[in-house]
Amino acid sequence: MRKCSKPLCYLLFFLFTTSLFVSCGPPKALEYRDFKNFSIEKLGFSSSTARMELVYFNPNNFGLQLKRTDLDIYIDNVLLGHTTQEYQITIPKKEEFSIPIQLSVDMRNLLKNSLHLAAKKQVMVKLTGSIKVGKANVFISFPVKYEEAETFTLF
Repeated sequence: MRKCSKPLCYLLFFLFTTSLFVSCGPPKALEYRDFKNFSIEKLGFSSSTARMELVYFNPNNFGLQLKRTDLDIYIDNVLLGHTTQEYQITIPKKEEFSIPIQLSVDMRNLLKNSLHLAAKKQVMVKLTGSIKVGKANVFISFPVKYEEAETFTLF
């Protein structure tokens, strides 16, 4: 079997990748739905570690792979924490899926506003940042901008 020359291999790869994206159409942004399974992993005075799962919906007619998240999470415009994680998660087409995240929580911000937050039944949850998703080792970053009132109970 004969090897292809470098320029020919690059051209074939480019044509294959282009036809893959043209046939599938541009991917639509993932839709944030909810969070669940919130738990505190490590509790400290200056910082703590929390875990939760973010629930998203894939509106695309094709599956994707999640490679990276870089998110800031706010509660009533107060920074709760930041998460940056590398993944290899397969996202099914036209379905909801969960992303497990580990969040570094700034306890000083949280403690300053805890009485205010504990007295409220609803809080404004805001996620900002980006996620990197793709197919066939071609990844695209999508911005994340979500803000919605969520019911919150401390006890």
